[in-house]
Amino acid sequence: MKISKIILYNEPSVPEIDITNVEKFIVNTFQIKTEVRDNIFENLNENMYENIASSRIFDLKKMFQRHTPSREEILIESENKDMSNREEMVLYDGIELNKITEELIPSKEKNQDVLNIIFTNKLTCTFDQNDFRYHARAWVGSNPIIISTTGTIEAPAKPKQYYLDLMTNFSKEEIGEIKKKYKGQFLEYGDSRISNIIEGYALQAIFYYETGDAFCDNSQCRLFNAHWQKDLFVTQIDNKKMCKKHEEYLIKIRNEIQ
Repeated sequence: MKISKIILYNEPSVPEIDITNVEKFIVNTFQIKTEVRDNIFENLNENMYENIASSRIFDLKKMFQRHTPSREEILIESENKDMSNREEMVLYDGIELNKITEELIPSKEKNQDVLNIIFTNKLTCTFDQNDFRYHARAWVGSNPIIISTTGTIEAPAKPKQYYLDLMTNFSKEEIGEIKKKYKGQFLEYGDSRISNIIEGYALQAIFYYETGDAFCDNSQCRLFNAHWQKDLFVTQIDNKKMCKKHEEYLIKIRNEIQ
């Protein structure tokens, strides 16, 4: 599949995403024309905000059921508030949100050679038929692709002992001490490492669109599907490289684009 252009939709509520650097990374990696646009979820009509609110998840153990949103929920969507800062995190069905977002793409750009990548603070989830529950995802979709900054933080698992410690400590003070104990071992909101990791997820998403296969079995490759944050740091912070197989794929993709 030949991409002629990539459009990046920014998420200004997450300053750790330097959208200019992401644009440069994509241009340097794929040698393809890339354009940056404003947040796709701003300045929509009320019906569209209602559609977005309807994709919220309220039961992690049930497959998606369309939600009838309240006026307050629609208003929150229209104000484009940072959902990650709410006491109860808001979850969205990633597949449904992707369908809704596709409607926002200009009709002339709804074709195979223009790839749309949307950054958002909304926490995208998908329902897993293996364990019959929702799981947070860092990115979902094919075109458009939604990359969730909140999913980047919440989807890969923290250290096992961190969860075990939390199970026996319930006060805010104790939880705060536990977080201090493991500080640096997992991503937090406002973490400067998010920028590099976002680039890695964009890389995976573009490879998926081009090849139909986003991930690599090599745990040292930047296309490795890291389920643990420690593995995420290895692939996206320490190594920041692709394996030989995917380097060769990259050369092929570049040649096809040109």
